[in-house]
Amino acid sequence: MAMLALAMMIGLAGAMGYRYSYDNALARQGERGQVQLRLYGQALSSELARYDYVPSLLSLDDKIATLLAHPNDPARVEAANQYLAAVNARAGTRVVFVLDARGHVLATSNWQRPDSYLGEDLSFRPYFSDAADGQLGRFYGVGTTRSEPGYYLSAPLGDRHKPSGVAVVKVGLEPLENRWQGADTQMLLTDENGVVILASDPSLKLGALKPLAPELRERLQHNLQYNRAALPQLELTPVRKLSDSDALVRLRSGPPMLAQNAELVGTDWHLTLLTNTSQARVAALSTAALAGVLTAFLLLLAAAWNVRRRIASERMAARAALEAANGELERKVAERTADLSAANQHLQAEIAERIRAEATLRQAQDGLLQAGKLAAVGQMSTGIAHELNQPLAALRTLSGNTQKFLERGDNATAQANLGTIIGLVERMGRITGALKSFARKPGNGGTAGRLAPLDDAVDNALFLLDTRLQAVRPALVREIEPDLMVACDPNRLEQVLVNLIGNALDALAGNPEPRLELHTHLAGGKLRLTIRDNGPGLSEEAFARLFEPFFTTKPAGQGLGLGLTLSAGILDEVGGSLEASNHPDGGACFTLVLPPARLDPESRHGN
Repeated sequence: MAMLALAMMIGLAGAMGYRYSYDNALARQGERGQVQLRLYGQALSSELARYDYVPSLLSLDDKIATLLAHPNDPARVEAANQYLAAVNARAGTRVVFVLDARGHVLATSNWQRPDSYLGEDLSFRPYFSDAADGQLGRFYGVGTTRSEPGYYLSAPLGDRHKPSGVAVVKVGLEPLENRWQGADTQMLLTDENGVVILASDPSLKLGALKPLAPELRERLQHNLQYNRAALPQLELTPVRKLSDSDALVRLRSGPPMLAQNAELVGTDWHLTLLTNTSQARVAALSTAALAGVLTAFLLLLAAAWNVRRRIASERMAARAALEAANGELERKVAERTADLSAANQHLQAEIAERIRAEATLRQAQDGLLQAGKLAAVGQMSTGIAHELNQPLAALRTLSGNTQKFLERGDNATAQANLGTIIGLVERMGRITGALKSFARKPGNGGTAGRLAPLDDAVDNALFLLDTRLQAVRPALVREIEPDLMVACDPNRLEQVLVNLIGNALDALAGNPEPRLELHTHLAGGKLRLTIRDNGPGLSEEAFARLFEPFFTTKPAGQGLGLGLTLSAGILDEVGGSLEASNHPDGGACFTLVLPPARLDPESRHGN
């Protein structure tokens, strides 16, 4: 066993020495690689920047402008072709061409070649769609005519908001690739799709560093970015991550190589540098052997000294050590017992204090919730009074008429009036019942274990706000999936909905075309109910203080500033949340995020 332990320690020391030396060597190699990556990145950025001016330059020449105005004039086409050929020769680019607003090539610098681009439809290329939208286009792709890869730069011609044509320049990057092939490294340049577009090893070109999703492959087949190349995934196997940008990998099951990545400034491209680590491994093996020899020597010295010391002092120290250990153990047990008793008392006091604090907080929170409800009831009181006054006036008229009809013996008309009176009373009962249900306090059981039908809660909230809805008359879009149950007290959920819909109606005041949208969808295992209006939206100040207690954007006397705070608290209690944003088309959006509990209609009615 002793020999096995010694061998394990020597092996461990060798392994630690190897790892330490290997990691240091890799770190130094990584520093050199970062410098090399920066140099390659600067050279590539400078090469690409040389041609940025060429597409915009074409918009300054009258030949191009007259060609776009008269695309079918052979003389103007001939003049534009000659001009583009001169620009292409002067700039040192591969080809320069002009497309009309539909994506057809009107003139090109290679017009004399049999495989000229003249007349081709290139509207499917992304560089055309970018320029047609008034933007500068940047795109790497393989040509569909001559299968030549290149870097395309495009710019709109004429009005940027409605271009009359597009100027395109194609640049070849082979000179950079040729410079890389002479280096003692592997250099890869990948585009935004993770496809190798330049490589020091030509066999790696048009290979993918990561799996390509089926949607991406379908899009590449459509825009022919790589001209139907197979795009196989490269055999680049990760071995160990060293830092955010450095890692050890194996290329095609070869020896480990140091892989370093860097972004190319101003693009979505990445440079990957692969360098051989054989020298680092050789140095690490030498260090491991030296560490193993030194460890073996030190272990032998330590073993010899330990044997002599143990024989001389073992018997004399055994009794004293045992007595001291026994006394120390008793002292520690006593101290530990006293500490545990004090900690237990302190913990019990903290538990009692926490229980009292939670009870006080619950009472205060319930009070605030009820205050928020009463504030909402106060805001709805005028509309509710109006809703009740109309049936009361009708009851007075109908009851008087019924009495007269009974005196005349017209029982049929009297019976019809009584039926109408019954309907009016039932309507008043629904109004007062909904108001009573909304205003009552939740039970002491809290919200735990309660389920609320979402569509019923929305119906009740809209019923309570019917008077305000009739006053504002918004276009109401209601897309609530039926039979959705949420884990929340129904009364509290209605309070949240009344507050949020009421805020939306406030925001729609004075809007000539008011619109109120409610729709649900599931995302991330949560049910999301979005309430959106087309009002003025939320200001930056409102966003910063949206959920602060007593903060309100309404005039004095029209709100307590508690609605959003209480609504967020109610949703937080059941594991949900309240989110706010401004819609891109205008107006505010408030989204309730709740844990769903889908229930079939029979089970729902059974509850």
